[in-house]
Amino acid sequence: MKPKISANPAHIKYHRATSTLSCLGTWTLYEISKLEQTLLSQLRSYHPVRIVDASGISRMDTGGAWLFNRLITDLQRKNQDISYEGLKKEQQQLLQLLQSTRTGQKQPIASVPSPKALEKIGRLTWDHMTETLSLSAFIGEIFIYFLRSIAAPSRIRWKTFLSDLQSAGINALPIIGLLIFLVGVVVAYQGGIQLQAYGANILIVELTTLSIVRELAPLMAAIIIAGRTGSAFTAQIGTMQVTEEIDALRTLGIPPIDQLVLPKIFALVLTLPLLTVFADILGVLGSMVMAQALLKVEFREFIGRIPEVVTLTSFLIGVGKAPIFAAIIATVGCYQGFHVSGGAESVGKKTTASVVQAIFFVIIVDATLSIFFSWIGI
Repeated sequence: MKPKISANPAHIKYHRATSTLSCLGTWTLYEISKLEQTLLSQLRSYHPVRIVDASGISRMDTGGAWLFNRLITDLQRKNQDISYEGLKKEQQQLLQLLQSTRTGQKQPIASVPSPKALEKIGRLTWDHMTETLSLSAFIGEIFIYFLRSIAAPSRIRWKTFLSDLQSAGINALPIIGLLIFLVGVVVAYQGGIQLQAYGANILIVELTTLSIVRELAPLMAAIIIAGRTGSAFTAQIGTMQVTEEIDALRTLGIPPIDQLVLPKIFALVLTLPLLTVFADILGVLGSMVMAQALLKVEFREFIGRIPEVVTLTSFLIGVGKAPIFAAIIATVGCYQGFHVSGGAESVGKKTTASVVQAIFFVIIVDATLSIFFSWIGI
């Protein structure tokens, strides 16, 4: 398609009396090809030139601005005192943009004002409210599918349940046992130094066993599981979300809650109390070893005082916290996994968020339960 020929083509006129070169017409890409040849051939005869008058330019695009800038540059090489005038505001801006691009200068970018403190608080509040509502909806959906599973146990994915049972329970025994054993050693050592100064060595049993069985063992086991198993849940579901396997399950009519979430919650709720009992044993064992080495409290004497110190109520309180912690860890881990979007970077971010949120909620619930049990006197 041929471009339209303008009724007022680009041209120039030289006024020798005033040493003025007038630019006239439409300075666009399709109009300047002939004018460029004219300039190259006749520019030498235009002498002297003091002023370039651009008031007669009716239109100018990038091509016209380029030729006008070339004209000014060539004339300035011959005469440093040359100036130009008459450009419209938008034409002047176009010429300045072209000149800054050619010289490598960057146009100043208008700074975007940073949000004010109140605006930041509002945005954070809104984000947290949205997150809370989304998590509440997810918990409600889990509860509905849980009731369906209770009514029809055949809906439970037993193969997935057993696999999660092994990964969350059996495979976690070594790390939990080692860490809680060392915690017992540290608690006994720190407390034993103080008791030794007062000659109350035997009170090391009261100091260590009750704190381990009632608080430290369930809390440490939950924190380890949150960092180990909760993050694995998020990474697994998040990867499936990225590879669109979750969408494939929905397409096949398989609810992801049934297939992925409930087996993980059931497995963790079952295993964490058992892991807590295991942590109780290893934590008390670590305390016994340090008590014997530091305070010369024999194993038989230590074990004999445990029933007097740790009541059945205290033991059940410690173990009873574990299913609550397990449900929190599994729910948060699965929730963050379902909210992965994009690629591997999102999986990493959501995995980190899963661990942080799970540990935060576990500590909040543990503190609340401790205050409640103290308030009712147990």
